[in-house]
Amino acid sequence: MGIFNGLPVPSDKTYLREELARIDESWAAARFDSLPHVVHILTSKDREADIHILKEQSDVVEEVVDEVVHAYHGGFNKAIQNYSQILRLFSESTDKIGDLKHDLAEAKMSLGARNKQLHQLWYRSVTLRHIISLLDQIEGIAKVPSRIEKLIADKQFYAAIQVYLQSSLMLEREGLQTVGALQDVRSELTKLRGALFFKILDDLHAHLYNRGEYSSVASSIYERDDEVPTTTAVAASRMSSQPLSRRTRTLKGDSQFGVRGLTNGSYRTASIDEGSSFDGHDEEDSVEHDEATADGHTPRNGTDSKLLSYQLPPWLSDSTPDEFIEAVRKSDDPLHVKYLQTLVQCLCMLGKVAAAGSIICQKLRPTIHEIIISKIKAHMETTNLSKSACSQGDRTVAAGMHFIKGQSEAYRLSKEKPRNGMSNSGAHLAVSPVSPLMAPGGKAQAAAKELLDSILDTIVKIFENHVVIGELLELKASQHDINTPKSLPTDVNWNTDSEASQATGGYTISFPLTVLQSECQQLICEILRATPEAASADAAAQTAKLAKKGPKKDKRDAPEDGLTFTFRFTDATVSISNQGADLIRQGWGRRAPSQEGYGSAAVLPEQGIYLAASIYRPVLQFTDKITSMLPKKHLKLVNDGLLTFTENFVKDHLLPTMFVDYRKGVQQAISSPAAFRPRAHTTTTYTPTVEKGRPILQGLLAIDLLAKEVLGWAQAMPKFATDLVKYVQTFLERTMERCRTSYTEAVLEKLSYMLIGRHDIEKLMRLDAASSCLPSQLGHAVSHSESAGTEVELSELFLSLRPIKQDNLIRDDNKLILLASLSDSLEYVADSIERLGQAVPRLASQAESDSRDQAASTKNLAYFTDEYRKLATDCLKVLRVEMQLETVFHLQEMTNREYLEDEDAEEPDDFVISLTSQITRRDEGMAPFISGEKRSYVFGGICGIAANASIKALADMRSINLFGVQQICRNTIAVEQAMAAIPYIDGDTVQQNLDRVRTYYELLNMPFEALLAFIAEHDQMFTPTEYSNLLKVNVPGRDTPPDAQSRLLEILSH
Repeated sequence: MGIFNGLPVPSDKTYLREELARIDESWAAARFDSLPHVVHILTSKDREADIHILKEQSDVVEEVVDEVVHAYHGGFNKAIQNYSQILRLFSESTDKIGDLKHDLAEAKMSLGARNKQLHQLWYRSVTLRHIISLLDQIEGIAKVPSRIEKLIADKQFYAAIQVYLQSSLMLEREGLQTVGALQDVRSELTKLRGALFFKILDDLHAHLYNRGEYSSVASSIYERDDEVPTTTAVAASRMSSQPLSRRTRTLKGDSQFGVRGLTNGSYRTASIDEGSSFDGHDEEDSVEHDEATADGHTPRNGTDSKLLSYQLPPWLSDSTPDEFIEAVRKSDDPLHVKYLQTLVQCLCMLGKVAAAGSIICQKLRPTIHEIIISKIKAHMETTNLSKSACSQGDRTVAAGMHFIKGQSEAYRLSKEKPRNGMSNSGAHLAVSPVSPLMAPGGKAQAAAKELLDSILDTIVKIFENHVVIGELLELKASQHDINTPKSLPTDVNWNTDSEASQATGGYTISFPLTVLQSECQQLICEILRATPEAASADAAAQTAKLAKKGPKKDKRDAPEDGLTFTFRFTDATVSISNQGADLIRQGWGRRAPSQEGYGSAAVLPEQGIYLAASIYRPVLQFTDKITSMLPKKHLKLVNDGLLTFTENFVKDHLLPTMFVDYRKGVQQAISSPAAFRPRAHTTTTYTPTVEKGRPILQGLLAIDLLAKEVLGWAQAMPKFATDLVKYVQTFLERTMERCRTSYTEAVLEKLSYMLIGRHDIEKLMRLDAASSCLPSQLGHAVSHSESAGTEVELSELFLSLRPIKQDNLIRDDNKLILLASLSDSLEYVADSIERLGQAVPRLASQAESDSRDQAASTKNLAYFTDEYRKLATDCLKVLRVEMQLETVFHLQEMTNREYLEDEDAEEPDDFVISLTSQITRRDEGMAPFISGEKRSYVFGGICGIAANASIKALADMRSINLFGVQQICRNTIAVEQAMAAIPYIDGDTVQQNLDRVRTYYELLNMPFEALLAFIAEHDQMFTPTEYSNLLKVNVPGRDTPPDAQSRLLEILSH
């Protein structure tokens, strides 16, 4: 039976387990039914045996029970004893509880009898404890002033205010108000409140201008080290590449400082979980921004920045933990922003926001003025130290003026003596309205830009702090009374609808923006030598008016939105808003307050109106930066700001002045008698670059330099590029008219000038292969045979003009040299204009002009390029035709004469000598002014027309003998020698053409029959007319049959 498996059966009686296993399970059932067993025995055949088995099983069970009882007997006895002890203890406890109840009943009766006496004793004990507590508090309050002074000395302002407010609350308690000994403590705390306020205000003022211990700028503005600190440069680069508005916008977006404002004089906060929730971009910004530590260095990476930002700032180390401290600890703002937040919170807790705002407003303009002066002095010292290390100051070029850099260098070189020793007088004609220092890329421009960049960068960092403070004060002013200390009751007469400017003592974001831009405007006016008296008066009056505003002043001269930044010059009017116009009308008659200048003249090599070009870009960048910082509701404050003043100044003053000055310079350059006079004492060879002495006409060189200067101004001021390019077009147009006049004076009523204007000749010259070197590509590629045919046709046309009179030719070599120099100069200017035209689309795309104006400006420059090149081509064409006509003029002496010489020719004819000497003289005169290819074009047509004229002259000769043939051959040799001396002339072509002449005339020495045999073999060498002329001329000693012409025609017809 499994039920007995766990019974303690001894090992020597294991048989009992076997016997138990044989017992049927039914005997151990919970509800034993004996009936089946009785029926079984009664119906069994062997009843005795069954009964015996049952008895044996009963014995086994009894034996097992005996063993079990024997095994558990000791435990049963011990349990019985424990139960007896428990019963005894319970009985004793019952008796004692009964006695206790009896005693309590007796005590209750006794206490009830003396209830009044006990109440009096309890009340006395409470009173004594309260008195002891008050004495402890009085003792602690007496030590508060010294503790506050220590905290102030350690710059633990927040902790000092916590102690002050706590002590003030204690002194207001009912029990301490009547204590006379505390009157001195109250008086001392009142004094400490004022001292604490001024300490906080001084520290806030220092940090507003980045001169505090926790400022974002690593080095103080007043430090004058030789080198610029690395951290400052890094901060500046980060600020220029990343908008700074995110720092201040975080204050509005975060629940840390947005929700944690003062309400009804108490400092409230959201839960810690709520305060620790940030937007993703805010966390990113906190890593990107330069979270400067106390020593001015930045964390090495984002992880270090996060660890640093979550540490408790050192200025809160002695403060009692509260919600504000927890919010600052969890904030991702830079260290200097956290410190500014702490100082503003301290002012709010003291209830001194209006007073602080008023004082900040009063100190704002003098402080900015002082900072600018100090910055200029520091910049001057740095510049003086760096000058010794700078070897080439003329290389200073304004940022971004890559195209002008080379042109400025050319401008500088044009005013120096060239290497070839020739005096370059183009500098005297280039009457530039500005000195080299003031020219685009000059030292003065670069110095002004560098100075203004440095100052405006400092102003931007200062304004960043003002934006932080302004947004905090506006936020708190919109939530509660920030001018009531926590410890004082709220004034019931406080007007909850008053403006934030009253609550903050007139200090709003618009006020520092106005003052900062006003001071920058006055600095710019000093640099430009302008006198904005009205603007200064308005700015000063506006500053004083806003600074005097108190929180309880209901009547105001103008709302906050009316704070328009206005600028005026005494000699000009710029566009301003209506609100700004009202302010100007009020202050126009008042004289500007006397205020010392900034001393910029000590830093800048030169001052003047033209420095507006270098000022424009820094002002534009400055405006973009402050616009990115301002909240959207304040963006309209920038509309009438520094950029508007600068743009109006450029539009209303600089551009008109520039146009007048440069127009005067252009007029002087092109009207001078030496403007279109080729330079004397030039080199004997052509130089392709101006720097090495290319003899560009002085007038055109001056115009080119002036045009490049104007383009330099356009590069510096892209918005006004369209207007400046129009100026260039105007100058180029006037110069073109002057060049045409000079060209016309040289060629007027001359045959060559009239010939190139004929349509047929112009077409033939376009087809001439030699025209490929012309500045203006007139034609297309032609074959050699076409070119030869064109040359012959032109030669026929020119020969048909015989006899040519001397008056029809340009006999003055100086005029021809002028045409050569004019052609090269026009080509030089055309190339320069083409480069200007390539720069115009880039400038125009940056300017605020429509696409039609941009296309027109590009088209106009391209038009001037074509016009200049066409005129240069006309000059070369006139020179080429003139030399061809000179050749025809001299060789026409061969006609209508007899070449019957009586001796061998030793010298060429006089007219050939005159021609060759003229060729040599004119070539030497033109050599310095045009390139070799152009010289080849000018003189290259002489050989062909000389050969053709010599051959055709035979038809008009009456007689010629052997010595006459030698004389003509000697003439051709002289021409060939003169042409060979000209560089780039194809000598083979010259020799081939003149050999053809010599061959032609040597045929006259042959007998008639030999001549016919030659003609039969070389019928294509000359034309039939030319062969016929060989037979017509009278040659002494040669027998010519009467049928000579018919026999010649018979030979040529085959």
